[in-house]
Amino acid sequence: MAEIGSPKRLHFVGFDRVGTIPLPERMLFSPASTHDLSALRTHVDSIEDRSVMCDKAYANGPLQEQLWQQQGVSLLTPIKLKRGQKHLDAADKQFSTAVSRIRQPVESFFNWLIEKTDIQKACKVRSENGLILHCLGRLATALYIMLVNP
Repeated sequence: MAEIGSPKRLHFVGFDRVGTIPLPERMLFSPASTHDLSALRTHVDSIEDRSVMCDKAYANGPLQEQLWQQQGVSLLTPIKLKRGQKHLDAADKQFSTAVSRIRQPVESFFNWLIEKTDIQKACKVRSENGLILHCLGRLATALYIMLVNP
């Protein structure tokens, strides 16, 4: 029996749609061990002039400044506590809550994807190529469902 390579992780950039889940613009698979920032760096060059809401894993001051200066991308993340800091001040807490609320539809997208396609069930897959084919097939199904039932 062939051994499957490292587990995969799906990264997602989508367009906000009021009242429903986001419309995917781009998706990227990476090994599960890849840090979110590393995955972002692999495809961030093609993103320009927009605000991107991310989770705390993407909080990186120098990268955020670079994206803003070079590409007009505002990378918004909840505020991380600094080393030794026990609480966020009121403004940082409000900002973090606002970003998290805007990000909620992305989490809903992943839940919807799992519910509609059972993408995480790949118990009969026996190769890395098979895993990629499984995931791409499930994503194609999900996109079809989105088109048919907007």
